[in-house]
Amino acid sequence: MENANTITTQAAPLTSTAAIAALAALAQESRLAVFRLLVQAGPQGMAATKIAEALGIAPSSLSFHLKELAHARLVTASKAGRSIIYAANYAGMNGLLAFLTENCCAGAPCCVTESHVQKDLTS
Repeated sequence: MENANTITTQAAPLTSTAAIAALAALAQESRLAVFRLLVQAGPQGMAATKIAEALGIAPSSLSFHLKELAHARLVTASKAGRSIIYAANYAGMNGLLAFLTENCCAGAPCCVTESHVQKDLTS
């Protein structure tokens, strides 16, 4: 029997615990900036040195933040020569988005439009 707090993605099911870990990893300014930069970089990713340069983060701090994002399954790391290339884990990101929006609008076709979102943000 499937847990009600589990949603299946292409990669693996996302549990409430995994969603909390991912959200906690993103709930820090530097890690959020790193993740957004890697999403922008695309599947080819970036070397840690390039990430540090682009965001002005000390290498020792960046290493800690990348470890946290990897633990939350939001980034992947692969060796390329002497460098480690980090890339956004799109399956993990999409799994988190799917988990957060599961049963949106009580399972009906989404009734939230851009204008509703903008209205709520400005209210």
